Parts: sequence; structure tokens; C-alpha cells
Amino acid sequence: MGHIIFFSSFFSVHFLLQRQQVLRRKIQRFLAELLCCFYVASWTGVIKYHGPLPSLRPNQVFVANHTSMIDFIILEQVTPFAVTMQKHPGWVGVLQNFILETVGGICFNRGEVKDREVVGEKLKNHVEGSDNNPLLIFPEGTCVNNQYSVMFKKGAFELDCAVCPVAIKYNKIFVDAFWNSKKQSFTKHLVRLMTSWAVVCDVWYLEPQTRRPDETPIEFSERVRDIICARAGLKKVPWDGYLKHSRPGPQASRAKATKLC
Repeated sequence: MGHIIFFSSFFSVHFLLQRQQVLRRKIQRFLAELLCCFYVASWTGVIKYHGPLPSLRPNQVFVANHTSMIDFIILEQVTPFAVTMQKHPGWVGVLQNFILETVGGICFNRGEVKDREVVGEKLKNHVEGSDNNPLLIFPEGTCVNNQYSVMFKKGAFELDCAVCPVAIKYNKIFVDAFWNSKKQSFTKHLVRLMTSWAVVCDVWYLEPQTRRPDETPIEFSERVRDIICARAGLKKVPWDGYLKHSRPGPQASRAKATKLC
């Protein structure tokens, strides 16, 4: 029912208000938040938000730990975030192309080097815009099981702006919200959440951090990761999340073996 309400309204607004771009975009952003509310309701979501909600200001970026794509849905239902996200096939890709564009989403393909360069420039332009939605980045780059935190990518910490940490912690009593994309499609993941008792989650909006004069982007990312891990009760590990998607080559394996020896 939520999908019927959303798509009928979304495409009506999209085609009927083509000459009123500002109004059209405003309504579509509201509808995107409404769709996220439908999803959370379908999971019997019990979400507690702690701290002041994000405000629309330039020169800031929000970074959060990542357990599933539902992280974005949970955050989006109360704040119209623009998000960076890996491109997905199927119906998820359709939603990315049509809906995330309305909230300023930036999609990329991690396997394309050119995409990384373009995304970096888009991130800078988005952060500097005063009318853009707050930018949300999951710097781990992959879903982690809500017990550990893998290394953050440094892109979000090179933007020369305030970084606002967001800590997300799921309660596994009713259902494990971790999405293992290697073993389960996102559709099956959603069905599992919808047929569970409830999705119970805490979200903390933490104090903004700025990069210190003597601090490198990597050191800055580690400091922000410490803050998120301390609040969400996660264990820091020195692993690169991309190892989940591709194994290291023979040279990297030999170098690691040499180091261990």
C-alpha cells in the first residue's frame, strides 16, 4: 500500500510540475521521507533518536557506521539526507535513479576508477551548496555486523568541512539487522525484517568534529571512528571493508606473509 501511494504521487508530481522545479523537488523529497516511514512501519520499527536532529547548513557532512541499507531508511525518515551509495541492479537501482536523485543522492560503482574521481568532485560541490540536503556518507564502504567497525575511507575527511558523527546500534533480541549481501538479496533481507517481531535501533547524533591543523585525513577518520565506536559499543578492527568484495592479489598476500614472518 505504501508503494502504491508513493509511486502514484511521485510520478504525478514529476510529470505535472515540470515547470515548477522548486515545488516539485520539495514535494518529492517529502514523499521520499514518507516512503521511508512506510518501510520502518512495515518492520514494526522501534527507533530512538538521541541528540539534536541535523540542520540544513553548508560545509558539513554526516558519517555513520554501516550495518545495512536500512541505515539510510532509518535516518532518512526524519531528515532529508543526500547519500552516497554503491549502484545496485534491479528494483533497488530503479529507486536509486529516480528517488535518490530528488534528495541529491550520489551513486557510484566502486569498480570504476573514473566514478571515484567524479564522486570526489560531486561531494565537494554538494557540501559547499547552502540549499543542498545534508550529505550522509557511510565511510566503511560496506555493511558490517554491528559488532565491529572496519577502517573508514578517508574521502569524507578530506572535504575541509565539519564532520558530524552518527552512531547506529541495533538490538538483536528481535532480529539481526545485518545485511550480508554475499548470502542474501536485499529483497529477502527486507522480507526477513518485515516478518520479524520488530527492528529495534538507537541512533545518536554526536558533536561535530573538525580536522586539527596537525592531523592527516586518516588520523581524523580514526578519531571520528573512535567516537562512533565508543557511543555504539563497537569494536575497532584494522581491516579494509573492501576485502569483503575482492580478495587481495598474490603480491599483497606475499607481503602480508613476509610481514608476519
